[in-house]
Amino acid sequence: MALDQHQEEEEGMSFLDHLEALRYHLLRSVAAILILTVIAFLAKDIVFGMIILGPSKVDFITYRVLCDLGNYLGISALCINELPFTIQSRQMTGQFTMHMTSSIVVGFIVAFPYVFWEIWRFISPGLYDKEKNAARGAVVFVSFLFLSGAAFGYYVLSPLSINFLANYQLDPTILNEFDVTSYVTTLTMLVLASAIMFQLPVVVYFLSMSGLVTSRMLKEYRRHSIVVILIVSAIITPPDVVSQLLIAMPILVLYEVGIVIAKRLEKKKALKRAEEEKLSGSENND
Repeated sequence: MALDQHQEEEEGMSFLDHLEALRYHLLRSVAAILILTVIAFLAKDIVFGMIILGPSKVDFITYRVLCDLGNYLGISALCINELPFTIQSRQMTGQFTMHMTSSIVVGFIVAFPYVFWEIWRFISPGLYDKEKNAARGAVVFVSFLFLSGAAFGYYVLSPLSINFLANYQLDPTILNEFDVTSYVTTLTMLVLASAIMFQLPVVVYFLSMSGLVTSRMLKEYRRHSIVVILIVSAIITPPDVVSQLLIAMPILVLYEVGIVIAKRLEKKKALKRAEEEKLSGSENND
């Protein structure tokens, strides 16, 4: 019945109808990003002064938490009282360009749950009922992981990376004077890379659903995965070991979560298969 219904829905829409539906979903998604981008652009003092430049100031919440932790543990090195660098704009259009760029990034991050919801609305009608049930809550789960990854990149990875790079000197006579373009690009890369990497459990879930990967396979290739994760972390983070480990550790945890997810899916499939075999066996006996 579900198959017939699915086929009827697919036959009811032509290829052009699908393109038309996709166009409206994309238009609404782009409109949401643009609206939030304009709001972020107008709220310059908050978005740029407090959010974008936040990790460059010693009163940033991460530095304060580390200092409180250092005072509690008696480790004074955790207190970051100085960030020895200045941010400059060496290009005439540098500040305006970075204002636009940061506004677009903020608009995209905030609008991501709605954008993914629009994408899911376009995809879900083409799924079977069992596929819809299996992917129930996908919008909430994907949005949660994306925003969690962005928060991790902003509150943990970015300030520690900035502190490391600000204090790294080849010689005391060399001053750290970073261009605003370099600063915003580094911050954006760290936040978005973390947000994307946190989608690993979702990728494992759908690969397990399709039967392309199994929990046994993930366990067998765990060592290889660790190497790949470390390489990817080295590529997307600044050239320091601390940042690489900070992004690699939660990804490794998420990899283990993916193994657990794959195990549960396999158990559900096995139970369903056993029930179907039992049902077919009872029908044959009748």
